[in-house]
Amino acid sequence: MSYELKSADALVSGICSYGESRLHVRGPARDLRDPYLSFLGGTEVFGRFVERPFPQGVEGQVGLACVNLGSINAGVDAFVYDDSLMEVAAGGQLTILQVMGAQNLTNSFYKVHPRRNDRFLRPYDALVHLFPEIDFTDYHFNKHMLTSLKAVSSERFERVCAELQETWLMRMGRLIDGLQGRVVLLWLRYDMGTAETLGPSPSLVERSMVDVLRPSVDGVIELEVATAAQAQDVPGMIFGPMDLPAARLMLGPKEHDRISDAVASHLLSLLAAA
Repeated sequence: MSYELKSADALVSGICSYGESRLHVRGPARDLRDPYLSFLGGTEVFGRFVERPFPQGVEGQVGLACVNLGSINAGVDAFVYDDSLMEVAAGGQLTILQVMGAQNLTNSFYKVHPRRNDRFLRPYDALVHLFPEIDFTDYHFNKHMLTSLKAVSSERFERVCAELQETWLMRMGRLIDGLQGRVVLLWLRYDMGTAETLGPSPSLVERSMVDVLRPSVDGVIELEVATAAQAQDVPGMIFGPMDLPAARLMLGPKEHDRISDAVASHLLSLLAAA
């Protein structure tokens, strides 16, 4: 049984999947026969530990069904290679696509898990040769591995970073093309408040990278957001007794409400202009 099914997340509204997809997304499953908007993204879109994630709040304001295709720890790769979810997303009138970090991508240096994109599976020869002093069997998560590489040699790490950023642009472009460009990017920027050396989330994503994508989408919504601990919003969350450390680093219900207001405002302007 997957960890999602064991956690308090499953008690909120369950998880589901669509078509042949093996990726678990936020439930309950929605009827796709009527017009809808789709939301693609990771843990923030899923709304881990919150009862009403922001796609649900948007639905109440725009009057269109909002299909939450968010998945815990998913990155760009989880969606771009998932034909079933891409078909669901493309079937909507518009997709709100979260700007996800660049560290969780299979690239010429290492391979990530196809669904849990935060999981480091193995290095390729190029990375082993670049960092011969590293024992890569010590690492299970991309961010931990990359943080260690940067500590060993910031100069060599920059070669890995450049590859990740280039790969991110290519995959995001492919994802947007697969959605026929009917996309609004949602760029949630925040500092996790930890000793993070890869910079604020989404990791390794720079403004210049988002700017490259702007001509291909119907807008970019930029928001500075705070974790539940930073916003003192932990009491409004739903989680098990062992999940407090993780819940403190998630977005709380107040922040989800603020995001839904910003997204709904942008979408209503788009719909009015259509």
